[in-house]
Amino acid sequence: MEPYPLRFEPIYKEKVWGGRKLANLGRELPGDDATLIGESWELTDLGETSVSGGGGGAERSVIANGPLAGKTLHEALALLGAKLTGDLPLGDAGDFPLLVKFLDSEQHLSVQVHPSEAYAAGHPDAHLKSEAWYIVEAAPGAVIYKGVREGVTPEAFRAAIESDLKDVLIEVPARKGDCHYLPSGTCHALGAGLLVAEVQTPSDTTFRVYDWGRTDRELHVGHAMQCIEFGPPPPEVLACERRSHVAGIFTTVSCLVTCEHFRIERVRMSGGYEQEIPYNQPVVWMILEGGGRITGPDIPETPFSRGQTWLIPAALNEARVHLDDDTAWLDVTFPQANTRLA
Repeated sequence: MEPYPLRFEPIYKEKVWGGRKLANLGRELPGDDATLIGESWELTDLGETSVSGGGGGAERSVIANGPLAGKTLHEALALLGAKLTGDLPLGDAGDFPLLVKFLDSEQHLSVQVHPSEAYAAGHPDAHLKSEAWYIVEAAPGAVIYKGVREGVTPEAFRAAIESDLKDVLIEVPARKGDCHYLPSGTCHALGAGLLVAEVQTPSDTTFRVYDWGRTDRELHVGHAMQCIEFGPPPPEVLACERRSHVAGIFTTVSCLVTCEHFRIERVRMSGGYEQEIPYNQPVVWMILEGGGRITGPDIPETPFSRGQTWLIPAALNEARVHLDDDTAWLDVTFPQANTRLA
């Protein structure tokens, strides 16, 4: 079988802090207006999840289009091999090394932390979770929290849990188009009023440390205190990445995040423009606005539109992208693999 662009069925997760803003992406959401959808897992290949995060058990995305429709991403990896992945290293169980979501925070998410490298090394059931948030929509005054204020000791942090933890956290205004990188070990929370795209390493190990007065969910303060990075946050945590370069008259590429696990760029192209898809590794596209078509001699014409997430295989022969409208998308690649054709 020849590879072709893959789209997946969204996996919706009800959350106490969720809302219905995912409908703004052109989605028909499950349930009624009282059904609070916090997460849409767009691309996942997890053999297991935590009960408090993914609900327990495996979560593997199911393909929605083409000859492989109904099969999981994990099955496609086995069937297509290097045609899909190129030289990208997979997980120990042959899993795809990325988890991609959209998040709707109608209310504040819990203040939480994901396992640090030191903690994960001593706890085989805990997995690193470094992530990035790209802000798709933001209500006026919305904020995020990332990192602990300089000079706050573990003792002061514990004391603040009993009063108001936000006093010891770094609060950052949340603006549409900003992107924030949160390596494992960073204490953080997504504030209310946000719709974000999240790109992360494939794990849902989360330790809640503070839940804004909600009392019906478990906290994991002891585990969290072993993972939180105290002291001055590293520059890559404090920064909001907005570096840009213009690649041509019709195209702008903005480098948002580059870390050891993934690279995120925001690509903007003018309507009516077309060009070759220049990769020899798998690439994830999260379409933010506009739409177009992917064509090639060995694949059917594949339309795409706002709110969709696509996995572009490594070996698409002479594939091209055609833009019907002014279009923007997040382009997610892997530093540990070859990125572009020479």
